[in-house]
Amino acid sequence: MTFPSWLRALNHAPLRWFFAGQAVSVTGTWMQSLAMGWLVYRVTGSARLLGTAAFLSQAPAFFLGAWGGSLADRVDRRRMLLLTQWVSCLQAVGLAAATFADAVTPGLLLGLALVLGLANAFEIPARHALLSDIAGADTPNAVAINSSVVNGARVVGPSLGAYVVALAGERWCFALNALSYAAVLWALFHLRAPPRPVAPPQGGLGHLRDGVRHAFGHPLIRAMLWLVTATSFFALPYAALMPVLVRDVMGGDATLLGRLLATAGAGSLLAALLLLRSRVTGMARRVGLGVTVLSVGLLGAAASRQVELTQGALFLVGFGFITAMAGTVTALQGLVAPGYRGRVIGLFTMLFAGVTPFGALLMGTAVERWPVQGVLATGATVALLSSAAFHAALPGLRRRTLEVQPGLAELP
Repeated sequence: MTFPSWLRALNHAPLRWFFAGQAVSVTGTWMQSLAMGWLVYRVTGSARLLGTAAFLSQAPAFFLGAWGGSLADRVDRRRMLLLTQWVSCLQAVGLAAATFADAVTPGLLLGLALVLGLANAFEIPARHALLSDIAGADTPNAVAINSSVVNGARVVGPSLGAYVVALAGERWCFALNALSYAAVLWALFHLRAPPRPVAPPQGGLGHLRDGVRHAFGHPLIRAMLWLVTATSFFALPYAALMPVLVRDVMGGDATLLGRLLATAGAGSLLAALLLLRSRVTGMARRVGLGVTVLSVGLLGAAASRQVELTQGALFLVGFGFITAMAGTVTALQGLVAPGYRGRVIGLFTMLFAGVTPFGALLMGTAVERWPVQGVLATGATVALLSSAAFHAALPGLRRRTLEVQPGLAELP
């Protein structure tokens, strides 16, 4: 069977199995994410602890993401991905066991959030690098399909999770997530990636430093990474504060939280589907536009008092989020040599997933003193100004990129 051009990455049989497993597993992950946030806030009633849980589930990416990318350039990426999936599965088993035994404590929840964060710090660069190994020239399409799968699950997972929480409690979300890992583990066990060139003998800090120099010595890569950093710190922590917005401002419950998160997921899914037909050329402009749309949507969500208006604003947030972040991954894959791919994606992981929890921790603390709407609006404004600066600088960045890489086939 031959797939159309906008699904051309599926012509690689290993990717078909991997994406099928991902669809099941990531749906379970989104169910757990909703249940985890709701459980932490229900048990503690503390926005600060809610921010702390988000911090611990993502902060390891800041400290270890670049090292994870370096590791992905030097070891078997499939085995690395298998190990991270097993750790994540066992973390979900631990959550399920604790909640079924009524042994939940804030310390236990925070500890298990940290375990998941440690696994994700290594999983993200390994996954994107492995996709590139298999897809080759079809990597931009593989990135877009991966984003479509993740965000399709983001639509289904929170809604399903909210239903399960309302019907049977958070424990069953954790149990179902643990079971969902069977799909992706089965796919990885049977996946065979093409052989890669032998990794250079240089290892450890030298290997990592070489990757950092390569990324930050490139004008366009450096600018996109700084934009990711600003967006991740000031705008993306909104997700950790959604339980506060839903319960304290809107007077809603887990069902409303699920609706709002699913709406953001629908926006993300639409953006991912549009990326299916995109190529690397011009992707940097789309990255900047994505941050702009995300920021405007977040300002709308902060100002809204009506559920329908908030849903519309969060749809824009989700659309802008994937346009910016998946677009950045696509652009980076088009700019870096295969031997640097894991390290550059590791840096992206550090500045995307790793910086967000620091913002969540700060914003969770700020909400203890100021209204959540004002905190969200402040972060959105900073991200909006960052996107404006990126747009202004982009023509010069593109010219300098052609000077650095004169033979570049497609200029992001």
